[in-house]
Amino acid sequence: MVAAEPPRAATTETIVPANGVAAADELLTAGQWRLIWRRFLRHRLAVAAGIAVLLFYLVAAFVEFFAPYDPYVRETSHVSAPPMRLRVWDVAERRLHVRPFVYATTLRRDPVTLQRIYVRDTSRRLPLRLLVRGDEYRLLGLIPARVHLFGFGGDQRVALLGTDTQGRDQLSRIIYGTRISLTIGFVGVALSFGLGITLGAISGYFGGLADMVIQRIIEILIAIPSLPLWMALSAAIPFDWPQTRTFFLITVILSLTGWTGMARVVRGKLLSLRDEDFVLAARIDGARGARVMFRHLIPSFLSHIIASATLAIPGMILGETALSFLGVGLRAPAISWGVLLQEGQNIQTVALMPWLLLPGAFVVVAVLACNFLGDGLRDAADPYA
Repeated sequence: MVAAEPPRAATTETIVPANGVAAADELLTAGQWRLIWRRFLRHRLAVAAGIAVLLFYLVAAFVEFFAPYDPYVRETSHVSAPPMRLRVWDVAERRLHVRPFVYATTLRRDPVTLQRIYVRDTSRRLPLRLLVRGDEYRLLGLIPARVHLFGFGGDQRVALLGTDTQGRDQLSRIIYGTRISLTIGFVGVALSFGLGITLGAISGYFGGLADMVIQRIIEILIAIPSLPLWMALSAAIPFDWPQTRTFFLITVILSLTGWTGMARVVRGKLLSLRDEDFVLAARIDGARGARVMFRHLIPSFLSHIIASATLAIPGMILGETALSFLGVGLRAPAISWGVLLQEGQNIQTVALMPWLLLPGAFVVVAVLACNFLGDGLRDAADPYA
């Protein structure tokens, strides 16, 4: 009699798809930058902020094309005109239009107060058009052109964000202000981080007298309040200097006071890494101090530097805006967000022409976008996040 076989224990077999194995192998062999990129793409808010920052700098590079009008042209018939709303529903005809449009306006005077009143004319529609011919300009200061991204039909200028006290289109001036405000942030961070990385590396790698002198300078600069220091240095700029020279000096001023934080970060990193095996191997191989610092040590935490630079750009933008708003930075006829906000310093402007404060909204959006992008890059670069 044959004994019955004992029941076999149920076994489970995990089947891994071939593409899953390939993805796992690719992840194990991926380099540092690929891993950072994968982690960054998971941060949706940071990705959206990065797209917004790229759009801001795209507009800054080609402001002549994106601005509908010349920012210096004055329209005397539309001084201090309120924003003109973009519509798709025609009130007069009671029907929907596929192409957005605005209604033309007519200037009238209040017979009692003599105040300007802009009356909407529903019988005249000005449709939105793309790639239209308008005011002449030189793209990037080199290529003559007349094509703008958008415009409106008819002989009346359309001010989607209103006009200022001299009849200049506010939207065009805000777009032109993007170039200076964002360029100061980018160039200022590049200069300040270049100085901070160099001095921080010297301080952390060599130590001794160099470390003591650099750290005392950093402590003195940190002890001085930033805004009064900026104002004192900016006040020394002559009023009759050209815009380009003033722009350069404002950038240098912001850079000379913004390098201390990065210098301390680099110093701390080098103090912890200068005795590692790969550094000793480089020294034995005959590498000099500069090569060890900039070829081996600093690239080991370059991702952290990139994230910190992204977070530092908003500070530069706010610094330029504050200086120009207070009248000690860039001055008219230069166009920046801070210069545009100068017109909103009195209560009469805030009460009667609140649209002149719209450059402040663009400052807020740009600063938030840079901060969200920097947070995403910092989280992606942190292996323990």
